[in-house]
Amino acid sequence: MKCIYYLSPTLKESADIAEDLHEVGISDWYIHVISKDESGLTQKHIQSANYIETLDLYHSSILGGLIGFCAGMLLIILFHLTGIFSENLPWWVNVIFIAVTTLFGIWEGGLWGVDTENKKLQPFHDDIEAGKYLVLIYTPKEQEAAVRKVMEERHADAQFAAVDRHFISPFSKLKRV
Repeated sequence: MKCIYYLSPTLKESADIAEDLHEVGISDWYIHVISKDESGLTQKHIQSANYIETLDLYHSSILGGLIGFCAGMLLIILFHLTGIFSENLPWWVNVIFIAVTTLFGIWEGGLWGVDTENKKLQPFHDDIEAGKYLVLIYTPKEQEAAVRKVMEERHADAQFAAVDRHFISPFSKLKRV
């Protein structure tokens, strides 16, 4: 499954895109729109993007967990080298300590991510702020050609912006076309 990004200039155009994609077999579940005008999307019955698509929660949580894990490992090594921990301490205490620092990192990363825009939206930030609508179309590979054909034939005003894999990788970057 791929996610195809289009920049739509108006709310009406975004609603028309959703209607035309229904004819191709793409349901509302697979069409998400990112916009400053959330109330307009609701009035036109267009599904807006979810938090995973708009916030950097996933990326930041993974990154925080990795930092917490590395910090826990370094602290355990430091504690053992300096003799702060007793040598008679069971091994599972080290595992619990690393687990706690990892979970703390995930928690802190998540808090940071809730306050940060999704990294994949950064190339489109200025367009969204200017009032454009970013339409995300999740499509199976078999329907990708039909979706692109509908967009080219019926929605010349919508600008093809990018293609991304549906798999959410916390470290992948989206390249704008």
